[in-house]
Amino acid sequence: MEQLKTNISQTLSNHKTMLLRTFIFACFFSLSLSSLAQNRPRKVVYVIADGIPADVIERLELPNFKKIISAGSYSRMHVGGDKASYNETPTISAVGYNSLLTGTWVNKHNVPDNDIKAPNYNYQHIFRLFKNQYPDKKTAIFSSWTDNRTKLLGDGLPETGNFKPDFVADGFELDTVRFKHDKKADYMHFIDEEVVKRAANTIHDQAPDLSWVYLEYTDDMGHRYGDSPEFYKAVEMLDKQMGQIWDAINYRQQRFKEDWLIVITTDHGRDEKTGRGHGGQSDRQRSTWMVSNYKNLNTHAQYFDLSIVDIMPSIADYLNIKLPKSVEQEIDGTSFIGPVSISALKANYVQNHLDITWKALEKKGKVKIWLATTNAFKTGGKDDYHLLGEVDVNQQHYLADLNNYPSPYYKLVVEAPDNTLNKWISVK
Repeated sequence: MEQLKTNISQTLSNHKTMLLRTFIFACFFSLSLSSLAQNRPRKVVYVIADGIPADVIERLELPNFKKIISAGSYSRMHVGGDKASYNETPTISAVGYNSLLTGTWVNKHNVPDNDIKAPNYNYQHIFRLFKNQYPDKKTAIFSSWTDNRTKLLGDGLPETGNFKPDFVADGFELDTVRFKHDKKADYMHFIDEEVVKRAANTIHDQAPDLSWVYLEYTDDMGHRYGDSPEFYKAVEMLDKQMGQIWDAINYRQQRFKEDWLIVITTDHGRDEKTGRGHGGQSDRQRSTWMVSNYKNLNTHAQYFDLSIVDIMPSIADYLNIKLPKSVEQEIDGTSFIGPVSISALKANYVQNHLDITWKALEKKGKVKIWLATTNAFKTGGKDDYHLLGEVDVNQQHYLADLNNYPSPYYKLVVEAPDNTLNKWISVK
């Protein structure tokens, strides 16, 4: 009997040792996989498909969009800034492109129309910020409109730090021999096809780290036909084009162990009555959307209204771009990737005080309230911010005494552990 007890005890001891070894191995293996996943190269491509309101995307059968959404997410967005405020922004094409590029509204980036006469390059675009931190990594633009590169990105300009994209495919609208301009504007579809082919091939073979694809045909059909079979057909053609880019991304992810973020969006909606116009502040003209393979949208994206300026800081987070503090203080968007502390900042001037409120998305940590009475950043200078106070995030309000800071104008920055929000206040 004693020998039996000894054998059982030894067997249990051996079993425990085996379980412990198995557990340690599993932990080590899991950590190794995690480490490998963290070391996988990260790449981003974003697509602007011009002039498609959210309701059109939602009513059509778009199989390739659905593939991407099934891997990630779909969200409604808006353009146009805040209605009837200092940052109200025209719902016009180039205006939307630059809001995405810089993460700011028109009061900052200064592109109010498609003429693009005087962009304020002090509000740096995502490509420039990326190259400044990672000079050896590659950028690309594939576009049917040369101004996107020459004016918005400021290709080779001293004002943009002589930024130059590494891969370029644009200017096809100038080739009237290969793309003969016809009355129905079908040539723009063929240009978009060329743009997509170049983009897909470059992603497949060269894998730029940050790419912009711009496609115009949908907007042309919207202007020409409004809400119509012609317009819907153009959107369905777009879906097929996105299939080409999605296939190239999947090839890279599977063959080269890269992690890719794709964001597909639009620059404005269309008018409610005909679907031909845009530029105003009606709900449908402001109504946009985002299709992405990113699945785990944060609490800001889940519970608050996303906008086009949220895309730039999200790309920055995904690519681990460390934004300079002066840039971070000016960005109007909030990342939909990773933790976020606060949202929905409001500020109301009341008798030499500023009544400041926000929504706490995390219940721990502090917020710092900063105030400047200058706007030197706009002209390339540095603003002098004063720390007014520091309170718990979950307090969700702060009453700032402005008696020591008399000014007709204020810049407010609320800095939380995971993100920063800002407002401009004009005292009338």
